[in-house]
Amino acid sequence: MSKLGRIFLTGLLISFLGTLPLGTLNIAAMQISVSDGIRPAVLFALGALTAEMVYVRLSLIAMDWIRKNEKIFRILEWVTLAIIVALAAFSFYAALHPAVHKNILLSSTLNRYLLGLLMSALNPMQIPFWFGWSTVLFTKNVLLPKASHYNTYIFGIGLGTFFGNCVFIFGGKLIVQKINASGAILNWVIGSIFAITAIIQAYRMFRKKDAFHEQLEHPEQVTHGLENKLTENSSNTH
Repeated sequence: MSKLGRIFLTGLLISFLGTLPLGTLNIAAMQISVSDGIRPAVLFALGALTAEMVYVRLSLIAMDWIRKNEKIFRILEWVTLAIIVALAAFSFYAALHPAVHKNILLSSTLNRYLLGLLMSALNPMQIPFWFGWSTVLFTKNVLLPKASHYNTYIFGIGLGTFFGNCVFIFGGKLIVQKINASGAILNWVIGSIFAITAIIQAYRMFRKKDAFHEQLEHPEQVTHGLENKLTENSSNTH
């Protein structure tokens, strides 16, 4: 396999696996697919991955700037927490009021692509994630400071994020159809997921105040050794 091919697959795999854990964006995409349909959910996912690709590019070319401007991302953490709490509240409101079938926040008139772009842009947690991965891949010479490497890596990341969100968009809709779940039950479940996410986010912010800084200084905390398996698989393809 060529060097660029390995970089593409590495970015795709990292992004796909990173999208699978329950989070604000993939659950929002699933809820939109159930309430509004597949096309709006896909547009939402495309908006979200656009912002993520911009963040990755930022992590590749502006590492020193990121280290010096942690306060900006701490502010975004508060914004993200407020959005998650609002999503949970609106989901519970829809569950308690049968006449309301949709999460009011996600059912706004804002274009779904722009909604995904905005929600992803306000999510700072992907900054240390991609900062860590990019740093480790540079260290292991998997990724080199070349435009071709950057573009291939980012394209793989975008595709991996899209595939990961599709698991929730199509899988969530299929599950709901199979179990024939009512709108109220679905809103209770999704509201609970958002509430748990908000609690975890608040815990990280209040009990682990230096977590963002630690992840920037010690990227291995983000990769958890997975990069070793990826580089081993790459070397086996020579």
